[in-house]
Amino acid sequence: MPEDASRLHRELVWETAKDGLSVVSVDLGRLLTFMRALKDGPGQRFAILLDITAVDERARVRPAGFTLVYHLLAHEDGAELRVKVALDAEILCAPSLCALWPNANWYEREVWDMFGVRFEGHPDLRRILMPESWQGHPLCKDHFSRATERGPFVMSDAMMQAELAAMRDLPIAAGLSNVNDADPEEMILNLGPNHPSLHGVLRLVVKLRGEEIVDVLPEIGFHHRGAEKMGERQSWHSYIPYTDRIDYVAGVMNNFPYVMAVESLAGITVPARAQMIRVMLAELFRIISHLVFFGTMVQDVGQLSPVFYAFTDRERALEIIEAICGFRMHPAWFRIGGVAGDLPDGWDVLVREFLEYLPKRLAEYEKMVMRNRIFKARTIGIGEYSAAEALDWGVTGPGLRACGVAFDYRKARPYSGYDAFDFDVPIAARGDCYNRVRLRLDEIRESLRIIRQCVENMPTGPVKAMHPLAMPMPREAVLNDIDTLIPHFINASWGAVIPPGEAAVTIEAAKGLNTYYVISDGGTGAYRVRIRTPSFAHLQMIPRLCRGVFLADLIAIIGSIDFVMADVDR
Repeated sequence: MPEDASRLHRELVWETAKDGLSVVSVDLGRLLTFMRALKDGPGQRFAILLDITAVDERARVRPAGFTLVYHLLAHEDGAELRVKVALDAEILCAPSLCALWPNANWYEREVWDMFGVRFEGHPDLRRILMPESWQGHPLCKDHFSRATERGPFVMSDAMMQAELAAMRDLPIAAGLSNVNDADPEEMILNLGPNHPSLHGVLRLVVKLRGEEIVDVLPEIGFHHRGAEKMGERQSWHSYIPYTDRIDYVAGVMNNFPYVMAVESLAGITVPARAQMIRVMLAELFRIISHLVFFGTMVQDVGQLSPVFYAFTDRERALEIIEAICGFRMHPAWFRIGGVAGDLPDGWDVLVREFLEYLPKRLAEYEKMVMRNRIFKARTIGIGEYSAAEALDWGVTGPGLRACGVAFDYRKARPYSGYDAFDFDVPIAARGDCYNRVRLRLDEIRESLRIIRQCVENMPTGPVKAMHPLAMPMPREAVLNDIDTLIPHFINASWGAVIPPGEAAVTIEAAKGLNTYYVISDGGTGAYRVRIRTPSFAHLQMIPRLCRGVFLADLIAIIGSIDFVMADVDR
């Protein structure tokens, strides 16, 4: 590390948050030097920029201001670091990190869109989730959070024409084309934002020269619902069902990082049985998510039969989820302090039958798809990126492991008892479309191993912590103990008061790393909820992957990324 960077490292104030992560505050003028040393300096290298977000401190801190928050990850050992930069409310500006990490592009655009913070040196600082015509910045504390806080929304004919013109002129505004383009071989093709063709309400503006792609401009935000803003208006407990709808094919896996973050702030220890139930359900939803990916990806490149096989197998897994939780896709089954209820009689029979059934189907998928000559021709060598590129772009999960990087958060930083399970981390040697599909089939096999261990080693005991901030309190205790009934009544009426602090909890979700960063100021709801999703990070690689390939390859690349737009737009 250069002398100036080393001296800076010693001079900074370091602390440890309630989530156990190191937190360091950096002066704005020293930010670039410090971040460059963290990424490229000798010793521990934080190669992955996991997230950039901000906090509007004006509702709780005087003098008023904002805080920029950077979340970094070292993939070699799983070390994490949170870097904070204080901003004056009158001078909302910071240097861009796009020259260090290309994935900073979309994160900085989101911070500008949501908070109004400008980034000097950013190549294309436009709104990303809201339309350019939107007034205000939605995650600021002075922006409304409910539709009832403002008058009825009416889109006049003039507004409609203005929005249509903005969509039409986007290629010029973003520099994809200009009015002087005269090459007769070039054209602009609009894909989306209709749902069936692009795995969600995504728009891709494609610049073509013949059949070859010159550039691609993704436009997102059509599915934006203000999920983080909702987290600031709901109570800690009532926000859980909202999380299911982020990656809507991954069910309770969305609950996992949120409830663990709140438990970290509250000092709640989750019983062993509840922890293993969480792991089992999360792995079932990992299989469900991978089956949806597999069936739709293969259908995208021309094979029709496998999607029916995959969705039949998904249905079997959803029947187990329904038997345990009472719901299927969005069971919202995890609770702060445990899970909503114990396992029903006969749950193990259902799970064992599934464990015997699915491996045979995976063998069929190998013959039907992975050995298919047409499928291999459409995917091998297409959409390929290196391990170094994956790290620079913040790729995690199967997309990173397909490049040969054996990083799995369940191994690097075990949570919920994952360190007690015996499973392998599948990797591939080439980060192309084919290996991203191959890897997910291998991961299904490892998830089956984990689920089998859950069935064979499920501990006895309670499924909810006996803690005054666990929500809701165990029913049998509420009916027999006044000291439990009183906090239950308060928590159910107004919401539990979570101690002040902040926590960021990350899990190995089906599509990559999913983080919930929550801040409490000692109230009945979060002061700030930040949701870091893998789909948002992965989708911005589309232009890099598609330049120079044919239009037909674009469809294979989109399918192999494995995203859902609710996970992107939140």
